[in-house]
Amino acid sequence: MLCSYILPMSLQTTLKNNISISGIGLHTGVEVNLTLKSAPENTGYIFVRTDLDDFEIPASVEFISHCSYATTLLRKGVVLSTCEHLLSALRGYGVDNCFIELDNIEIPIMDGSSENFIELIEKAGVVEQNSPRHYLKILEKVEFKNGDRKMSIEPSETCEIECLIDFPHPFINRQTFHFELKNGSFGKEIASARTFGFTNEIEMLRKANLAQGGSLDNAIVLTPDGMLNETPLRFADEFVRHKILDIIGDIALLGMPVLGKIKAEKSGHAIHASLMSKLLKTENAWEIVDSTILKSISQP
Repeated sequence: MLCSYILPMSLQTTLKNNISISGIGLHTGVEVNLTLKSAPENTGYIFVRTDLDDFEIPASVEFISHCSYATTLLRKGVVLSTCEHLLSALRGYGVDNCFIELDNIEIPIMDGSSENFIELIEKAGVVEQNSPRHYLKILEKVEFKNGDRKMSIEPSETCEIECLIDFPHPFINRQTFHFELKNGSFGKEIASARTFGFTNEIEMLRKANLAQGGSLDNAIVLTPDGMLNETPLRFADEFVRHKILDIIGDIALLGMPVLGKIKAEKSGHAIHASLMSKLLKTENAWEIVDSTILKSISQP
């Protein structure tokens, strides 16, 4: 995977060609057809429900509805669920503007990672546009805590993520990973890390009408002392890498690439959403800059 990403002196990008894929939703189990389309400068990511007269839902913190086992957006009663893996691929590859058309309620889960979406973007191709890329530059540290779960963001010249997870399972236990989003790193280190769940949660999830489309083809399913999947883990620390994938996808809802260092400890979608909300309300903690400003600052 070539997977380009953010260079501070860079232009906005979009897809060169439109491209489609089909799959099922992880939680709804419904079949869905998805098309990624090029979009004008300064569009960002916009979901388009083609089954509802092309109703648009911008990928924005403003429209986060709930974040239990996936990130769900809601605008004027119209729902868009499980958007994080696709948004992670778009942001990780460095695509700034994209229309995302789908004909059902949920983004297809594919293999439980972002790998299929990265392959889709590579097939479509990416082109530069005329406007400079905008960045959300962090100026002061902002933190959100809920018990032993916490997440913070602080100043950095790049986009960095430090993540810690801790599950009482022999395949996981305490895992940490430091990731810097730069040329090629997302495709090499993060994109193929799959979502995971535990057998003792499956019945509860399905009673709540969740995980209806879940299978060993799109998730790592852990038993008390092992896993049901016959295929091996893609990384020894695939679990923490997937958490970083989720973080990148959720943070994409800020609307532009972030220049800051994110630290996450036992976090999840709800913690990510809470931190983003707190950050946006703390207006002295960030500023919007573009690549022309960054270029002038970096020159002697």
